[in-house]
Amino acid sequence: MTALEARDATPVPSEAEGSEGAEGGVLSRPYRALSIGIVFVELLIAFEATAVGTAMPVAARELDGVSAYAFAFSAYFTTSLFGMVLAGQWGDRDGPLAPLTTGITAFAAGLLLSGTAGTMWVFILGRAVQGLGGGLVVVALYVVVARAYPERLRPAIMAAFAAGWVVPSVVGPLIAGAVTEHLGWRWVFTGIPVLVVLPLALALPQIRRRTSGPREAAGRAPLDRRRIRLALGISLGAALLQYAAQELDWLSLVPALAGAALLVPAVLGLLPRGTYRAARGLPSVVLLRGVAAGAFIAAESFVPLMLVTQRGLSPTLAGFSLAAAGGTWALGSYVQSRPRTEPYRARLMFLGMVLLAAAIATVPSVLIHSVPVWIVAVAWGFGCFGMGLVTASTSVLLLRLSAPEETGANSAALQISDGLSNVLLLAVGGAAFAALGGGAITDTATSATGSHPAAFSAVFLPMAGVALVGAWVTTRVRARS
Repeated sequence: MTALEARDATPVPSEAEGSEGAEGGVLSRPYRALSIGIVFVELLIAFEATAVGTAMPVAARELDGVSAYAFAFSAYFTTSLFGMVLAGQWGDRDGPLAPLTTGITAFAAGLLLSGTAGTMWVFILGRAVQGLGGGLVVVALYVVVARAYPERLRPAIMAAFAAGWVVPSVVGPLIAGAVTEHLGWRWVFTGIPVLVVLPLALALPQIRRRTSGPREAAGRAPLDRRRIRLALGISLGAALLQYAAQELDWLSLVPALAGAALLVPAVLGLLPRGTYRAARGLPSVVLLRGVAAGAFIAAESFVPLMLVTQRGLSPTLAGFSLAAAGGTWALGSYVQSRPRTEPYRARLMFLGMVLLAAAIATVPSVLIHSVPVWIVAVAWGFGCFGMGLVTASTSVLLLRLSAPEETGANSAALQISDGLSNVLLLAVGGAAFAALGGGAITDTATSATGSHPAAFSAVFLPMAGVALVGAWVTTRVRARS
């Protein structure tokens, strides 16, 4: 959710700002069904996002796909990049109803495809379909907020969205671990589509009534085909680079070069000029979001796999190691929001990146069996506190540094930086993991064959280095006076 916070801060004028919204809150009679429906959809997406990491180690082992483990995560982020850009264009043109329903359908279809997959590559295909749907849904929900709620109610519904992510981040890994352990990993994927039916039944009639169609004042604006082409270029380019990183042979240079040829001009066209060289001000804010998100996601994705395969933990206990993350992340976001911390925002962001780097570097210490596994939970709690400081602050700074007419494009750039960095750093981490024997890792609870601690260290330690680079980028987020 945090990757979209900047988009929410300056939404387009709402058609709902009339007499119907003059009194009451988001749970008053005019908004009750809509609010409950869309928050519950957000909650289910959040639950899936936090639960899938717990079920993934078991799924990868059963499908004989541990070597492609990172691909199962990055495929989601790759297609969601395109889905986000498409949903923004589609929602502005026709209203959020069509992208929302299409996204929910694709999200559910991807979950079912992954949950019934017989091979790892079919599982990854399902994740890609799911990512496309997730990108459509998340942006469409924010268009719903902008159109259906008056200005005074938007902070309340956004707070409800935030709560919808905090709760699953705490209980999601535990529930997913228990389901995986007692019913099987497939139920984590196939059970969620059924749960979406009720909130959609509540929300869709209200969405159709309040938000459908283009703005009368603006008319039916044409799609920005250039931005859609660039978004497609990013997705295809990132997918080719991921494939090349997994293959690791001379022939993989062909898709790697093709991916770079697609990716580089698309990134330069969608991100602020100077982002890649950490130019002061807005470009560094956008870069920092990507560096922080990519290092965090690439590291977090391998934590449950390491605990299950190297320390013999059950999926439930492995999920428990991440359970504190949601609470400390929310605490970090709260700390940066206090008025008295405003003069120290840059220092807080520096502290956040240092905490993240320290957490990522500490996690692989449990590869030494004399180190207690609870160290992971403590370290990750501090790392998520740092992420709460950084991600919320980048959203605040982006709005401060954006002209009103550039807020939408810059907010989209922040999201693209977030998602693209997830994809690329997962690809790098996955390639290092596979190159050092990660694909041969087995579950130490059921097999005594050799472990491969170097494969995990090759993921975590470089990502800690990336986080330290992010600490340097925080020194450049202030524009020159």
